[in-house]
Amino acid sequence: MNPLRNVPLAADFPALSHVDTNGRARMVDVSDKANTYRSARAAAELRTTAEVVALVRAEKMPKADVLSTARIAGITAAKRTWELIPLCHQLALSTVKIEFAFTDRTVEIEATAKTKGPTGVEMEALTAVAVAGLTLHDMVKAVDPAASVDRVRLMSKEGGMSGSWCRCASDETAVAPMTWPASCACRSPGAEEDHLLDARD
Repeated sequence: MNPLRNVPLAADFPALSHVDTNGRARMVDVSDKANTYRSARAAAELRTTAEVVALVRAEKMPKADVLSTARIAGITAAKRTWELIPLCHQLALSTVKIEFAFTDRTVEIEATAKTKGPTGVEMEALTAVAVAGLTLHDMVKAVDPAASVDRVRLMSKEGGMSGSWCRCASDETAVAPMTWPASCACRSPGAEEDHLLDARD
């Protein structure tokens, strides 16, 4: 801790790469890092009424094709993450894929982002599901203004110095992703869609 300004120093938070030796926010220098394969999956959910879920599934919402609009919004947002999150790097994304599925009262959203670059794409995947969820809210609010975008979270990542990570199905706060990555140690057959009524590309 800096005794003069009562500001934490980098030594106080050794795992925070976006903090310099004086405790100030910084952009990480990745110029010496090799371009390697990176991928990340993130998930979120639009919690609404059973009526809205049925209307979305039947493509009968007043505002056009709800899912296609949300998908394009999420992909566009992922490509512009570096403009939204101040310390993110501008990455050349190889692909961003957004999928939807349904439970009785939720529209489940999952995004996968991939690149070959010097840093990970976790924030791109998270941004994709967040903006897709907000777009869904905009599309359904005339029918259900109380709808909420909940549980924006990282589900798995691959590549980089820290290797692979996944949010295990045994985690009581997690919903199994639509497709567990092959590298996930807690992947179990049939876990992918136990909680889903339907899935759409």
